[in-house]
Amino acid sequence: MTAVDAQMLWSSAKIPNDQFLLYAFDGSPAEPDAAVEELRTRAEACDELRLRVVEQGSWRYPRWERGDVRADQFAVHHGDGVGWGGCLDTVTRLAADQLELSRMSWRAHVFPHVVDVPGLSGIGAVVVLQVGHALGDGNRSGALAGALLGRPAPVPVPPAVRRGVLPIRAVAAARAHRALVRDIEAGRVPPPAPSCPVRSVNQRPRGTPVLRTTVVHRDQLGGPTVTVAALVAIADALAGYLTRRGEDPSGLGAEVPMAGGRNMLANNNFRNVGIGLHPDLDRRRRAEAIVTELAAQRARSHHPAMLTAAAAFAATPAPLLRWGVQQFDPDVRSQTVTGNTVVSSVNRGPADLVFGGCPVVLTAGYPALSPMMSLTHGVHGIGDTIAISVHADPANIDVDDYLRKLRAALAG
Repeated sequence: MTAVDAQMLWSSAKIPNDQFLLYAFDGSPAEPDAAVEELRTRAEACDELRLRVVEQGSWRYPRWERGDVRADQFAVHHGDGVGWGGCLDTVTRLAADQLELSRMSWRAHVFPHVVDVPGLSGIGAVVVLQVGHALGDGNRSGALAGALLGRPAPVPVPPAVRRGVLPIRAVAAARAHRALVRDIEAGRVPPPAPSCPVRSVNQRPRGTPVLRTTVVHRDQLGGPTVTVAALVAIADALAGYLTRRGEDPSGLGAEVPMAGGRNMLANNNFRNVGIGLHPDLDRRRRAEAIVTELAAQRARSHHPAMLTAAAAFAATPAPLLRWGVQQFDPDVRSQTVTGNTVVSSVNRGPADLVFGGCPVVLTAGYPALSPMMSLTHGVHGIGDTIAISVHADPANIDVDDYLRKLRAALAG
């Protein structure tokens, strides 16, 4: 296992980080048991869906081992039917039952009869794939879900781990960092994004979280990309929400997971970057500013200093990294954050997935809350259908009020 994936595994003991990928389908399988068995057959045929974690002692990194797909990796919920809201409430409760990756690295939760699925007039079905973060980031987990739900494209497989020697790689990283500083001073590379002052949405979650999803067609969003259009709308909604509560909306920002380069060396190939939301600008200028910042962060990620720093981290001895993770204290508060909310945006490909013969109609995701984050957003597309989702703590957030503002902002 790579260092970055092991860090995901060990840090889950401090802050749970299982991902929940939701897929809704047009229709209910005539034979739900047969549909679930079809999922199991597909999982057995995919090596990456047969992985589980094997610990090798405190002095070594864990390793991945292939095994059989377990019967209890498939759970059927509300077999007699449930509403869309009840389905999301159940997913909320599932987050309290995090996976033990030594037993299974993913689990499929099946809702065979769901009414009021957004965009459907009849009964639908929902499959929620719960994935341990060590097994994959948003893109890789989406590929795993695609394999489970009938997509023929192969799941990307990282190459074998090459750790290198930490002192040598650390020296290279230090030299590259000095070059990065020179390039920043010369204006050739953008500086790191400034931190954002905390707002009420950055209070520690205290209640039972809620999940909500709004579905739009791609053409309704406008913007140069789905991600940019969503950030523009979220800026309006969040600024309006905070202003109504007497808070200063200036300096608002979002923490945006950005995919790494094509040279995937680990299951998790991304980094979180801070992007300003610029609620003071009109929508056109705001979109331009966000595009510029995303491009700057992408350029920064390609600097040799970032690559050598990643190589040095990959060479960290297992005991040192394990010790470092253990030192993290989730109760420590900060006066600044990378972003006031998370906006995770993933394109999950064409609408070619099926469950029990029923075609997919939408996909959604709900980034986890954290001790410094009571409001997160998921932006997920399949085909031309885009789901903008909210994961919020109602003890800190007036969820209904915020949703009204977000839907108004999306309507434009």
